[in-house]
Amino acid sequence: MRRHLKNIYRLGLKELNSLRRDPVLLFLLFFTFTVAIYTVATGVQTEVRNASIAIADEDQSDLSRQIRAAFMKPYFKQPALLGLEQIDAVMDAGLFAFVINIPPDFQADVLAARRPRLQVNVDATAMTLAGNGAAYIQSIINRQLANFVGRTDGTESLPVALVTRTKFNPNLDSSWFMSVMQIVSNITMLSLILSGAAVIRERERGTIEHLLVMPVTPGEIMIAKIWANSLAIILAVTLSLYAVVQGILGVVITGSIPLFLLGAAFFLYAMTALGIVLSTVARSMPQFGLLAIPFFVVMNMLSGGTSPIEGMPEVLQVLMQAAPSTHFTRFSQAVIYRGAGIEIVWPQLARMALIGTVLFVFALMRFRATMSAAR
Repeated sequence: MRRHLKNIYRLGLKELNSLRRDPVLLFLLFFTFTVAIYTVATGVQTEVRNASIAIADEDQSDLSRQIRAAFMKPYFKQPALLGLEQIDAVMDAGLFAFVINIPPDFQADVLAARRPRLQVNVDATAMTLAGNGAAYIQSIINRQLANFVGRTDGTESLPVALVTRTKFNPNLDSSWFMSVMQIVSNITMLSLILSGAAVIRERERGTIEHLLVMPVTPGEIMIAKIWANSLAIILAVTLSLYAVVQGILGVVITGSIPLFLLGAAFFLYAMTALGIVLSTVARSMPQFGLLAIPFFVVMNMLSGGTSPIEGMPEVLQVLMQAAPSTHFTRFSQAVIYRGAGIEIVWPQLARMALIGTVLFVFALMRFRATMSAAR
């Protein structure tokens, strides 16, 4: 046992040295958990901010001017004034996300309780902005109508007051969510790439023949590749959480970062084993890339981070239970967003360990077959 552990340790150091001498993979590791996290978190906005809006005001009344003035920064840009005949052209050209048409005699019809209609044209190609922005516009217009008709602020005194308090991310800043979920996504991607590249690199450089004549077993080689590449990713994730997410982006993580890293280690155990399985099927890095991309895209899109698992077809819900990314996403959201402890998230850890063990056994069988073929 002592000899096996020593071999695994030394082979792992060899993997880390190989990674250290590979500038492309080092740059990918650094870029993925620093620049990519920051740019995605700050560049991708799910809330309405600086949305372009135009108004075709055919009424030119006090009410229509109040509605125009209600669209202010930071949610909307200064509304542009259009003629009715310009609406189709500017929407087709994609110049504005929203165009509101206020019909003639709108104020008079409101005062006469004739229930006039406003037309809101929405560029729905940006789905998140379209949905959230339309809700914002409806709320703003309703409030202005209530203010105008009732000469009040549009609120009523109710016997029960509902107050919403947001525990995590009280300002609902999308960068808080995007930064954490981007880390989860990048762990999934890099765990496949690094572990697969570690095996294919041995084959392409011819060093796998050197390993065959050494007094080491295929299991020791594979375990060394798993722990070495997992350690490199864990260190990069730790740096990203403390320096980028908490330091630069200012995200307050109330959950336990050590617990999150523990879950990431379980997840990496499964994903690196999957990466080795794919590397035994592919014969070169281009082939490996073609295999890894569909696995990454499917696991990332259907893990529950983009859309809830419960909203998917039942067949997919069952199939995705076999994917470690599903359980890691639930684990990450519970720990980082809700501050859950290990007494709550241990089922996800157990499932990742079980899936990882199954993948590890299958990867070891494939790896042994590959080593035997190389002999």
